[in-house]
Formats: sequence, C-alpha cells, structure tokens
Amino acid sequence: MITYVKKLLQSTSKKKIALATGGFLALSGMTGYASYEWTKETVTLYANGKEEKVRTHANTVAELLKEQNIQLKQEDFISPSPKTKIVDHLTVKWEASKPIVLVVDGGEKRLRTTAKTVKDVLHIQQIQLRDYDEISPNVDEKVKDNMKIVISKAFPITLNDGGKQQQVWSTSTTVADFLAKQHITLRELDRVQPKLNDMIQPNTKINIVRVEKVTDVVEEPVNYTVVKKKDAQLEKGKQKVISEGEKGLVAKQYEVILENGKEVSRKLIKTETIKQSKNRIVAIGTKQVPRILASRGSGEVADELYVIATAYTAYCGGCSGTTATGVNLRSNPNAKVIAVDPRVIPLGTKVYVEGYGYAVAADTGANVRGYKIDVFFPDKSTAYRWGTKRVKIKILK
Repeated sequence: MITYVKKLLQSTSKKKIALATGGFLALSGMTGYASYEWTKETVTLYANGKEEKVRTHANTVAELLKEQNIQLKQEDFISPSPKTKIVDHLTVKWEASKPIVLVVDGGEKRLRTTAKTVKDVLHIQQIQLRDYDEISPNVDEKVKDNMKIVISKAFPITLNDGGKQQQVWSTSTTVADFLAKQHITLRELDRVQPKLNDMIQPNTKINIVRVEKVTDVVEEPVNYTVVKKKDAQLEKGKQKVISEGEKGLVAKQYEVILENGKEVSRKLIKTETIKQSKNRIVAIGTKQVPRILASRGSGEVADELYVIATAYTAYCGGCSGTTATGVNLRSNPNAKVIAVDPRVIPLGTKVYVEGYGYAVAADTGANVRGYKIDVFFPDKSTAYRWGTKRVKIKILK
C-alpha cells in the first residue's frame, strides 16, 4: 500500500512539473508574438483608390508595396516617395499606370499614364488642340488600359468653289474626304482639281469648277426679202413700194455651258419659226420719158435781154418737183431748165444764160414776173452760191 502511494505521488509530481514547464513555454511564446505584433506600424494604404489598413514592419514605402505584392512601375503614382520611412499612421497612396497608345498625325507612341481622362493625357504630354484638330476618343473620355488616342492636327487648305476662294483648316488626307467633311456636293458635270482620290497636304489648293448645262431660247427677227417688179407705167428710174415688207420671227434654242456662272460654249440645237416674214414688193419704172436737155438750136441769137436771175431746186418750199411743162426735175437732176414769165419768154424757148449755159424755158413761178428768171440747180448749195444776179440772156432761134 505504502509502495503504491509513493509511486502515485511520484507520478503526480512528474505531471505537475511537465505542466508547469509547458505553461511557461507557452506563455513565453505568447509574450514574444504579442511583442512582435505590438512593434508593427499602422499604415493607411490607398491602392487604386481602395483604402486598406495595414500593419507592417517594413522600413520604407517601397518595402511596404513589396509586402503587398505591388510591383511599382516608374510611371505609377506613389505618395510619398518609395524611399520614405514608414512611421505609424502614415498614409500611402498608389495608383497603377495604364498602358496607352498615342497617335499624332500618324506617329505612334506607346506609354503608360496615370491620367484620369484623355484631356489629362494631353496636358501631361503638352499637346494643345486647336479648333479644327480632331481627336478620338473624346477629351472627356476616361483612360482605360490599352486605350488608343488618335490626334489629327488640322492644316490650311485653299478652297476655290465656283470662283469663291477661302482658307479652310482640315485634317483630311484625300480630296474626297475633305469635300465630305466640308459638306460640299459635286454635281454630275462639276470638275475638281486635284482628283478626288489624290492626297492633300498643307497649303494644297483645291479648285472646284461648277459646270451647268442650260437651255437658252432667243427670239430673233428675220429680215424680209425685197422683191422688185418692173412697171411699164412708172417712169424709168422711179421706184414705188407696192407692199411694205414685214420682218419674221424665229426662236432659236441653244444648249449653253456655264462654268462658274460664265458662258463658255453655245450650241444651236433647234430653230422654230414663230412668224413668217412678208416680202417687200417694189415697182421699178421702165417707162421712157424724153429727157429735156438744153441745146443750142440753130445757134443764132434772135434777141438779147438783161434779166434778174435767181436759182431754185426741185425740193424748194412749195415745189412739186415737176415743171409747168411736165418735166420731173427730181428724176432729171441734170436738166438745164429755167423758169420764166411766158409773156416775156415763151415756154419751150431755147436760151443761153450768162454764167449758166444753154437751157430751155420749161417752168414758171409765182415770183417770176417780167424780166426775171429762175435757173434750176440739182442741189441747194449750188443754188445758194448762185444767189441773185443781173445777167444777159440770149434768145436762140
């Protein structure tokens, strides 16, 4: 019994020792862990905008990021700097950069950026957009991974459209694209230079010729034909209008080509008679009338007189052009005729007038009385030059 009790006591004592030893070791471990955790610094980490409280033994911001499996790239945003020492309650902000492709006038550039919007990218890259420059996507678009930003810088183009010239800023690469962006429509006959598929560069001159084909109807008079008919009842040398002529009228239809509003060609395509012309009928006298020409007769002088001589024409005021004996002076401008007082010089008498020549007394006059005569001239200027004079007149046999 005693032996059993001793053994029992010995066994119990060993267990207590073991428990005591184990408890001590556990307490030491817990104390060490608590001490390790207690020495950590508390850091507020904003990773791509997401907040997280982190306890760390990292010495620097760079070590902190490495602990968080964050691979820091040169273009990433990090604040404070990676070399900054970690202190308790430090705030660290990290934002990963995004890969993008920037294309300016065909030149491609690959880069990474932390810009929020396309507009921010332009600001960072020091790219200024002018009014007519083009960009895709929109400047307010948010930046995404592998986004492609395409910028086309506008350049000046000289546009002459139908004669109206102006300078236009454009990003187009071909003439056709330029016209489309300017909302310029070409009609069927219009011409453009350079050609639609030709490439354009700064200061290219684009010339548009506006071509129109129009119809022009012009009414034109048609002259009448003069028809001459012989008339045996009409004195030779005389003409008489039997029927007045009338002009006709035709409508001529032309195909007219206009370039920039100016006529460059005209082609007659149709003629239509609106009114027929009417011939003018003229009678031509063929009747022979003896011409009265002064002659010397026998040449013997029957008598001599001194008279006052004036002059007249066939067109004087009140004159009919026909003498008292029926001689048409207008038809016979070369006739040598004098007007006399038949009581002094009988009609039909052949005479010789000083300064006038041989003549026939074939006419009378209201103012021709007594020793006075009127000599005939075909024109007024000659009659005026004659004037009034005293002359010798010889009466011939």
